[in-house]
Amino acid sequence: MFQPSLFRDSTDHVVNVASVPQRSPFRYPGGKTWLVPRIRTWLTSLSSTPSMFFEPFAGGAIVGLTVAFEKLARHVTIVEIDAGVSAVWKTILSDEAPWLADQIENFVISPETVSRALSLTPSTTRELAFQTILANRTNRGGILAPGAGRIKTGEAGKGIASRWYPKTLSRRILDIYKIRDRLTFIEGDGIAIIQQNASRQDAVFFIDPPYTASGKSAGSRLYTHYQLDHVRLFLEVEKIRGDFLMTYDNAPEVQALAHEHHFAVRLIAMKNTHHEKKKELLIGRNLQWLD
Repeated sequence: MFQPSLFRDSTDHVVNVASVPQRSPFRYPGGKTWLVPRIRTWLTSLSSTPSMFFEPFAGGAIVGLTVAFEKLARHVTIVEIDAGVSAVWKTILSDEAPWLADQIENFVISPETVSRALSLTPSTTRELAFQTILANRTNRGGILAPGAGRIKTGEAGKGIASRWYPKTLSRRILDIYKIRDRLTFIEGDGIAIIQQNASRQDAVFFIDPPYTASGKSAGSRLYTHYQLDHVRLFLEVEKIRGDFLMTYDNAPEVQALAHEHHFAVRLIAMKNTHHEKKKELLIGRNLQWLD
């Protein structure tokens, strides 16, 4: 019978996310800023620089963006199935990026202007991109799932504007636009992209799926596309010829899947968006670089 106690624990050291360059325009539930230092350690421990870095469940894509900016792989492909989030990445990696940055800088924010802007039906990809960023920055916790509530009090009593930093967001968008030649975006199914590229020995994968494997998971409250076949995901990951790193919530169901596929697992300390200390699972073929 599977014994969770067989899994090695990691250090309790929690990364100070303030020390990590913020690259993404998103506030993202389950964002991986805290993992960036370990991503650097992982990729620099490899025998050669990967030709391709895949992030099949990109979301805010802080990991993929870091890899692209710091040239930890020759090219980065990020994948996302959500239409609104996809619109943002399509826009930023196109010549519409300056328009999006300008819209953000010139938007006069208030509860009324936000409600009005989000009530409109977007007719273009760039308009959907703006709406998605606006919703992400004015909804509680950055949640984009249906039914998400708006920020009311916010930080320091700033209300709905407490997470709206127009100059910062504009700069991040234009910075990504400048390195767009290092990035490819695909709107689609992350598992299918893994399956299509698993035989590439020159590619590595960072796999951070919606956390829905446990019956207690909050994934259905955080993500629009939260349903995922985790058994199929592990089957496809086992076929990867290059290296990979997965992150999951610490659930017995996930530990059992990792054990079944003979993957290495470590518990990593982090803090969630409520500043509560918790541990997540890192899963890989070989995690000795963590020692």
